[in-house]
Amino acid sequence: MSSGVKLLLPALAVLLVGCASVPNPDPRDPFEGFNRGVYKFNEGFDKAIAKPVATAYKDVLPGAVRNGVRNFFSNIADVFIGVNNMLQGKPREAFSDWGRFAFNTTFGFLGLADWATPMGLEKHDEDFGQTLGRWGVGSGPYIVLPFLGPSDGRDTVGTAFDMYTDPVSNHTPVDERNSAITLRLVSRRADLLGASRLLEQAALDPYAFLRDAYLQRRRNLIYDGRPPREREADLPPEEGSNGPQH
Repeated sequence: MSSGVKLLLPALAVLLVGCASVPNPDPRDPFEGFNRGVYKFNEGFDKAIAKPVATAYKDVLPGAVRNGVRNFFSNIADVFIGVNNMLQGKPREAFSDWGRFAFNTTFGFLGLADWATPMGLEKHDEDFGQTLGRWGVGSGPYIVLPFLGPSDGRDTVGTAFDMYTDPVSNHTPVDERNSAITLRLVSRRADLLGASRLLEQAALDPYAFLRDAYLQRRRNLIYDGRPPREREADLPPEEGSNGPQH
């Protein structure tokens, strides 16, 4: 049995328990019972492993080192952020992303330092899920993925494509790849420690709070911060524009 299947078996067991119907379900979340089961599994994994490791990482390593790690992986991501900007019909942003990568890789010591942002090359946040949204693909139902967390139908497809093309995931040899993936995940989780504490303290229903925040954020990202009115939410962004025209 593969290691991936072994990791998913505990999640599937929790999912079966969580598939009970939910009274008055949110229409955006038709699989809420299933999703809450996955959410509980992810929460258990986070409390037992991910959060303690991320906390130790933050406590042990100086801020300058953690910032260098964050910049290194952010620099690698700029390559396909640029690809997605180009696919979305935004060539200016795409060339800016590739310029960031070239500048930070050379003058920023393989991306450990971010010299591009002070030079006016803005950091973007694009992925294939957003590209599908720009092409008019609907979001589909809200989905919580094992280990990965909040998603929806469209973003699940986008995430699969992002993982398939990820330079870090395709790096060889395997031991270096696995170490890099682990370090990136720990770094990302450490950056979210403050947000997770706020979620635990502020939300009566953390699941619903996280779902609503995720869906709103993704909608804003797809429309570059200028989403249409709710009744126009199912309309794709106009081709070649940075947002909907009213």
